[in-house]
Amino acid sequence: MEAARIASFLLLLAGVVWSRAQPGAEAAGTTVFTLRNNCTFTIWPATLSGNSAVAVGGGGFELAPGANVSFPGPTGWSGRLWARTGCVAAASGASLACATGDCGGAVRCTLGGAPPVTLAEFTLGGADGKDFYDVSLVDGYNVGIGVAATGARVNSSTCGYAGCVGDVNALCPAELQVAGKEGDQEGKTVACRSACEAFGTAEYCCTGAHGGPNSCGPTKYSRLFKAACPAAYSYAYDDPTSTFTCGAGAQYLITFCPAQQ
Repeated sequence: MEAARIASFLLLLAGVVWSRAQPGAEAAGTTVFTLRNNCTFTIWPATLSGNSAVAVGGGGFELAPGANVSFPGPTGWSGRLWARTGCVAAASGASLACATGDCGGAVRCTLGGAPPVTLAEFTLGGADGKDFYDVSLVDGYNVGIGVAATGARVNSSTCGYAGCVGDVNALCPAELQVAGKEGDQEGKTVACRSACEAFGTAEYCCTGAHGGPNSCGPTKYSRLFKAACPAAYSYAYDDPTSTFTCGAGAQYLITFCPAQQ
């Protein structure tokens, strides 16, 4: 998460144990994340907490097409989730090399995903006890992500749908494209870099003379991202239409490749 917004995420974490499901967690008031792979290919979801504690969901795991996995997130947890694609595990199972979203070759991530990567970001039980969440393209895009709040306590008028349903890879300008290198992905666009990663200038990275909301605005590249994904962050200060809140007790369905539903 870029420095301009990291202060808005409370870096608190209670201990958490990975599980395929947690019966009764919702009834007990615990937030439950359900991850659904709606892509036509296997992905390796990854999680990272906002501090040095163990991430929810154990940090990472394999998820086949059409499969779901659920795990709890404690009040006060702040962090991010993303999909790794094009992954090949070592014969020993001790490491994992991924074409996108790789976290230093680890199966269970303790580092952020290498950009370009689409991020789902959460703070549970933040200001006024509310949850804050968003989907961000600030670090680029690899697959679509949709975040829907569910459960009996959800107010549909306030708990909005965050996400990137559009296929940014299909619209990605040539100068931002990342091409696959192996198998049936060779030569195809597997990810779309952010302008900051591609060019490294203050204008695109919201740094230096462009380091504030009044001096860093949308660019032709962030506008392209925003047009494809109106409910996602397109650049660092894209807050008004991109950050969502929900009351405590909501559950969250995170769908990868939601456009393929």
